[in-house]
Amino acid sequence: MLKDFEEILIDKNKTVIQAMRQLDETAKKILFVIDRNNKLIGSLSDGDVRRWILKGGKLDATIDVACFKGTYYVLQGYSIDEVSRIIYNKKISYVPVLDKSGKIKEFLVWDYLFTDKIRKSIKSSIRLPVVIMAGGKGTRLTPFTTILPKPLIPINNKSVLEIIINNFLDYNIENFYVTLNYKSKIIKSYFEELEIDYNINFINEKKPLGTAGSLSLLKDTIKSDFILTNCDIIIEADYLDIVNHHFENENDITIVASMKNYKIPYGVCEIENGGNLKNIVEKPEYNFLVNTGMYIMRKDIINLIPDDTFFHMTDLINSAKNNEKKIGVYPISEKSWIDTGEWEEYKKALNRLTY
Repeated sequence: MLKDFEEILIDKNKTVIQAMRQLDETAKKILFVIDRNNKLIGSLSDGDVRRWILKGGKLDATIDVACFKGTYYVLQGYSIDEVSRIIYNKKISYVPVLDKSGKIKEFLVWDYLFTDKIRKSIKSSIRLPVVIMAGGKGTRLTPFTTILPKPLIPINNKSVLEIIINNFLDYNIENFYVTLNYKSKIIKSYFEELEIDYNINFINEKKPLGTAGSLSLLKDTIKSDFILTNCDIIIEADYLDIVNHHFENENDITIVASMKNYKIPYGVCEIENGGNLKNIVEKPEYNFLVNTGMYIMRKDIINLIPDDTFFHMTDLINSAKNNEKKIGVYPISEKSWIDTGEWEEYKKALNRLTY
């Protein structure tokens, strides 16, 4: 029976980074941590990983110290009526069934218990506007972008800009501001031909203003906190959870950051005393949190941007830090971030996404 659930089981001695990879591969959003005798230790979700990272936990730590120990489970001999009620009310996808020694014997699965009740993914509304920075030339995609503006690069049957907007529409967001400069007329003309049910406002830069400078054009327009995103990135994450994280932590800026793992395929020499070999580290791995280009911002952050001035996002973040603004990070997995603005990543996006 447990062989059917191997993809959501993970040994307690695996590392957090290994668990993150398994979560990405299974797309089940939860793993159950077990010892070598199949005894339940706890569970690990995307949220558990995120909390571990944010409190400074190491990615090479074993998951027995990072997992959630209060996992809901039932013992053999359970009442199916009572358990079904709990599972339905709490929207639990998998419930481990344990014997008296704590070993997992089977799982109760939502889809099997409620075949007559389709659980739809109903996403709560986000009452924030979205600003999409789309004024760049897209030089990383040359020569493609010498003809077509970067926001209209196609992913199968849709432009990148449409895909970004459609992801926000799942949360009932209706108001979008798109800042333009390079080939702005082509972008406007493209959207004039579409039948859309949301509000899109195009903001023209008279000259290139960098990755943050065009926000100054919205000082009198944006009336609330807002979501900011580049026009060449697709984030596949829970946007409501990102926004809630921003407000719960009282951040002025929240940076959505992706895990990036780099493995050096060689032995790395560590030296000391002017060239003496200290050690050789065989095929080391390095992990980083990389800025994806998506943010949640408080409205007054815009006031830190000078008018009519070339200003990058790094300039804005540094200015915010100098003004003692609170800047937080929301980690997502590596597979949750798709960067379509670079050729190799764009080709991966073509294989991953179908629209």
